[in-house]
Amino acid sequence: MTTAREKTTARETTTAPPANGHRQRAITIRAARTNNLRGIDIDVPRNSLVVFAGVSGSGKSSLVFDTIAAEAGYQVNETYPPFVRNRLPRWSRPEVDAIDGLSPVVVIDQKRLGGNARSTVGTITDTYSYLRLLFSRVSEPYVGESNHFSFNDPAGMCQTCSGLGERVTTDVNTFLDLDKSLEQGAILLPGFGNGQYWYRQYADIGAFDAQTPLREWTPAQRDALLYGGEAAARLGRKLPRDYQGVVQRFERIYLLTSDNPSERKQEVLQRFTHAQTCPDCGGERLKEQARTARVLGRTIVEMSRMEIEDLVELVAGVREPKVAPVVAALRERLTALTDIGLGYLSLARPTTTVSGGESQRIKTIRHLGSSLTEMLYVFDEPTVGLHPHDVRSMTALLKRLRDKGNTVLVVEHDPDVLCIADEIVEIGPGAGASGGRVVFQGGFAELRKADTPTGHALRRRRRSHTPRRATGKLRIENASRNNLDGVGVDIPAGVLTVLTGVAGAGKSSLVAELADQHPATIVDQRPVAANRRSTPITYTGIATAVRKLFAAENGVSPALFSANSAGACPTCKGIGAVYTDLAFMDGQEVLCETCGGRRFTPEVLGYTVGGLSIADIDDLTIDEAAQRLRIPGVTRPLRHVAEVGLGYLRLGQPLSTLSGGECQRLRIARELAGHGGHTLYILDEPTTGLHLSDIDTLLEVLGTLVETGNTVVVIEHNVDVIRRADWVIDLGPGPGRHGGHILFEGTPADLAVRTDSKTALALRG
Repeated sequence: MTTAREKTTARETTTAPPANGHRQRAITIRAARTNNLRGIDIDVPRNSLVVFAGVSGSGKSSLVFDTIAAEAGYQVNETYPPFVRNRLPRWSRPEVDAIDGLSPVVVIDQKRLGGNARSTVGTITDTYSYLRLLFSRVSEPYVGESNHFSFNDPAGMCQTCSGLGERVTTDVNTFLDLDKSLEQGAILLPGFGNGQYWYRQYADIGAFDAQTPLREWTPAQRDALLYGGEAAARLGRKLPRDYQGVVQRFERIYLLTSDNPSERKQEVLQRFTHAQTCPDCGGERLKEQARTARVLGRTIVEMSRMEIEDLVELVAGVREPKVAPVVAALRERLTALTDIGLGYLSLARPTTTVSGGESQRIKTIRHLGSSLTEMLYVFDEPTVGLHPHDVRSMTALLKRLRDKGNTVLVVEHDPDVLCIADEIVEIGPGAGASGGRVVFQGGFAELRKADTPTGHALRRRRRSHTPRRATGKLRIENASRNNLDGVGVDIPAGVLTVLTGVAGAGKSSLVAELADQHPATIVDQRPVAANRRSTPITYTGIATAVRKLFAAENGVSPALFSANSAGACPTCKGIGAVYTDLAFMDGQEVLCETCGGRRFTPEVLGYTVGGLSIADIDDLTIDEAAQRLRIPGVTRPLRHVAEVGLGYLRLGQPLSTLSGGECQRLRIARELAGHGGHTLYILDEPTTGLHLSDIDTLLEVLGTLVETGNTVVVIEHNVDVIRRADWVIDLGPGPGRHGGHILFEGTPADLAVRTDSKTALALRG
């Protein structure tokens, strides 16, 4: 096989220089060793669209994101003073001997846009700014400058709800269990139970009887407990000067803090508060003058709630010459969103409700209008969430960025993206320790013939599938969520059903209705852990068995073999690294000098089983551990993780480093380990992040769930998964208001012959 170095050299000697007279340059990388990379030497052509392929865990992201993008980002940040650097994204320098030929980098990943309650599709794309400017110039009646139409500016926001459109109010009725005393946990809020931090502020001040159920208290006593202030004064007892009622303390902790609450805080808010539409603005966020001003007979609120595809046609009707530049700029942004398949969204759509794939496309749109060239754009699977019909829009967008004089690097598995690349780099051949090498560099035609995992997958024949027979049905009645209009449909039980249709057709809305109407286990792509202490060894539940084995073999306590307990290194507290806050400079995380990153004390590391210390166990991959740890209660959970294609993960790898697709597959593995049949499973695009060769493995796993008596419903665009389904429900025909209808119910073979479905066209392709 021709090596990457030989191919690069050949390409440089045969490629004609570009028309501008400059010789084609390359990003040169020497001895890249980040994560599992094995000293890679490679030249990546600049001003080109380069796609990086390879099986999951092969090292693609380590090369593209953790090496190329990380070094480019770090070097750009170093040009700024420390005060500015502290407010920029943090980049860790990669393990590499040399990188040359870099440009300022823009990373466009699948992280959700997130934001807070004030962030919408309109604000994040700046389209709402143009709409505000338009209204400030030609609306009737005249209101004022554009900030008078902003719900984020005091000049425009409704004063009652501060521009949020709703008021979050404390649901005091949920705070107390009146049949319990304080000692028994009458205050239901987290942190207020007996022995917890806030409990002492009420039970230990001598003002309240901690042993008597609250139902036997007087109303004045309960009011003093909840509200403090005047209610406490009326109690007639001396309270601490800084006394706060339970309601006051709750609102200070949960309602007056940051706009980005943690998952735990969000759960508490959902339980103990409720949102009400603002009584003054009716949810429209703006002051009355801005809410009533009109252009083309519509208010700015009405326009921002229209689907973008309809809005772009409407604003074309604004003919006033003085706002022609504003209309042109607004239409350009709206048209770009429509072209990339997001025309079904509205400008008022909260960014917190936008999916990862939609987020990535929105981020991309923001860069199309840029006049910067010679930039380095890095994409992470840009086809995620896209129907095959829409992939062409994304590939056209990638080519537009390249044609403007930029270098575009894409991590992707989709053959439709591979085939439009100027060059493909495959990292592999396997995952983890079996990967980390360049096994191919060249064009798509060469890749189809290559002796690599991707080459084999592109040549493989499609497997035939005989649909299983349903054992019953689950009825969805009157589904009216989002664009669904009273839809009724039967989901066959005991088989694999795939929901298909273009993005925005109503698939997610339909499964949300299914989950509401029938008990279901949802296996999605949310992170499985929020901190670095959670690892596969803890998530799979094998940690206890491993610790007991080490304890029994060495005659010591099992607690010694927990990095969160007695055996933890005292310097790093079992994390393996020490973080130093350097104030206005970048914080520094360094390997713990005491334990060398091994997390345990020297005493604990001296205890072994089969020649392995507890730290050596953490360094094993799932595949290695399944072979070496023949321990009751360990082999089976590890085997299930390997079955979903995650055998390359290390037992001690922080789960916070996993991708959305890896998180979903880890959840599937847990379900495999504990399933008992007769469960409804709902999965959202389980092929996300999967190499072509791993899809058969995933289908076998889903088949195992079905064959043990479960019902599996999957939202999916991958045609191989659709072909192997037992039943298909196709929604559409288009996105948003053009969708929400059941186009087809039946077998994949029957769908493939239809002429009124974009999914059918993809199946025949």
